[in-house]
Formats: sequence, C-alpha cells, structure tokens
Amino acid sequence: MIDVFFPGAGMDAIRLLEREGIKVHFPQAQSCCGQPAYTSGYTDEAREVARAQLALFAGPWPVVVPSGSCAGMFRHHYFELFKDEPEMLGQIESLAGRTFELAEFLLEVCRVRLEDEGAPVKVALHTSCSARREMNTHLHGRALLAQLAGVERIDHDHESECCGFGGSFSVRMPDISGAMVMDKTAALRDSGASEVVSADCGCLLNINGCFEKQGDALRGEHLASFLLRRTLSAAKGVAR
Repeated sequence: MIDVFFPGAGMDAIRLLEREGIKVHFPQAQSCCGQPAYTSGYTDEAREVARAQLALFAGPWPVVVPSGSCAGMFRHHYFELFKDEPEMLGQIESLAGRTFELAEFLLEVCRVRLEDEGAPVKVALHTSCSARREMNTHLHGRALLAQLAGVERIDHDHESECCGFGGSFSVRMPDISGAMVMDKTAALRDSGASEVVSADCGCLLNINGCFEKQGDALRGEHLASFLLRRTLSAAKGVAR
C-alpha cells in the first residue's frame, strides 16, 4: 500500500528513523504481509506470503512497520496462520518480538522528543480499528502529537470506528463500506479540524478517496509525513 500509493510516507518514515541515528535497511524483495488473503479466508495463499516474509526478515534486527495493521499481522496473526506447523514457532516468535509499528518504535525505542516548528493547527487523528486493538496505535499517535506544541488534537465522533476499508472488505461489501466511510468523513469534517492524520495507508486511501468524491478539500496525511513536516529543520541534516 505504501510502495504503490504513499511512497512519500515510506521515505518520510525512513528520514524520521535516520534522524534518530538508526541505519535503515529496506529488503527489496518484501511484499504484502498476507493479511488481505488471511482475512478473506485464503489461508494457504496467506501462509505462502507469510513464509516469504519470515525468511526475508530472519535477521536479528527490529522490523519497523509504518502501518499498524501489518505490524499486527506479524505480531499476532502469524501464530494462528502457522498453528499446524510447530516447527515454524521459533521464527514466528522471533519476528513478533522484533516487530514495531512506527509510532510505537519512535516512542518506546527511540524515545524521540519532538520540537514543533509549525503554525498552530487543529488535527483529527484517525486510528484504524485493527491496529487500534492490536497495536495501540491510538495511544502512540496521541503521545507523539502531544509533543508538538502548536498542534491541538481534536477528538472526533466515530474515532474508534472502522473507516470501511478493511482490506478486501471494501471490495466484497462496497455498499456497507461506502456508508461507513461517509460516516467517518462526516465526523472528521464536523470535528472542526483542519488536518487529518493517520498511521494506516489503507484507511487514508479510503478516507481521501471519499473526501475527493464529495469535492471536499480536506485530506488525510500519514503520521510520518506530518511529524517530519512539523519538525523539518531538525531533519535537514539527514539530507546532508
């Protein structure tokens, strides 16, 4: 999702990590985590995709994922996916223990301290439903935004509700998905926030598409891009 639709967010995530003195490796052969197939009932296909990721990320390094739902797949659902292959348990436990959602890694591993340089702004934070439950992305996102002196986070109605994307759910149930994202965008618009941020690109794709279809100028931005933009001068040293 990031590679195809939000490559800038992926690069911004790398810049945030490099600014903290971390050397980032990006294995070019990586692909989907397998969640769309898994949640659609195609467990054999999902298992093959997961097997490739387990082999690719076998090194003893943290795996930082700028999407909470994918991190949740690594950390939680691979155990269920390979429940009939006990010989895989060691690899799965290793990957799960080293997997972090980006905001979680910045907070709990990097112990990042952000200095805000932007103008005062009201921001609505959208946290995807699966990542919220499995990775506590709402708590990590709130904590990072709270470090930005000029940012007022607005609690909006429907914050904890799904935007309707849900991987293949939006394809299989388009009418229900469309109604859900209409509720979500209405809540974001009515909150009074001038900007929307999220750490999940599937949600951003759905929400931004709905805003565009309605002719609304409001758009969502990945949390990594928002954080980098608000603290840009500190990041300029990375480019040098």
